[in-house]
Amino acid sequence: MNQKILVVEDDKEMNSMITSALKSEAFDVVSTFSQREAVEALRKESFDLILIDDGTGARDLLRRIRTMKQHETVPVVFVGKGNEIDRIIVLEMGADDYIVRPFNTKELASKIKAIFRRIEWDTKKEENKPPKISFGNLEIDKESYEVRKNGRSIHLTPLEFDLLCFLAENKGKVFSRETLLDRLWGYDYFVDTRTVDVHIRRLRTKIEENPSKPKYIVTVRGKGYKFVDPEKEGESDSL
Repeated sequence: MNQKILVVEDDKEMNSMITSALKSEAFDVVSTFSQREAVEALRKESFDLILIDDGTGARDLLRRIRTMKQHETVPVVFVGKGNEIDRIIVLEMGADDYIVRPFNTKELASKIKAIFRRIEWDTKKEENKPPKISFGNLEIDKESYEVRKNGRSIHLTPLEFDLLCFLAENKGKVFSRETLLDRLWGYDYFVDTRTVDVHIRRLRTKIEENPSKPKYIVTVRGKGYKFVDPEKEGESDSL
């Protein structure tokens, strides 16, 4: 079955161009022109990815998507002319990517394919791995796609969940920002490596007791980040 993409773009010409480009790549595309139409579509159907123009109401729509049980983990990609601060804000709200205009439709399609390849690869990697990882009061359940702290469920975006799993399954190993971009995003990203810092900061606010003094995801100055089991010491391998 082809992956289904919801396009939310109020400019008819741009909507048509994006829709045609994605359909030519064999994606199943549903086009909408407003937040209202998008919400109606989301209530009726399931989607594998949502593409949103960063216009009026776009961020409200993103917030709403992340509260919808059926779509709370679906990758969301923004397109727009936002500056770096705008793009980081959208990422911190739970978007997976922000593609800056003007862009080539082939580039757009290739980045969407990269997201699907990452999801497929992550699924295959999990087949022979334990479904649950526990570190003290932190539990990562890959079957239910949940993270629990002290028994309480914590909501993570798809990229946050993948980032946490990757670091936790490679605990003690130091990963540079460039390596994390390559492993998790799978292509040249729209901004510099500070994108990784945004996601790390969001993760820390959700899983750490004190995000300013993290015990799980620690910074290795000049090198990158690593996951540490607070109950163990002596982890220092690097990549």
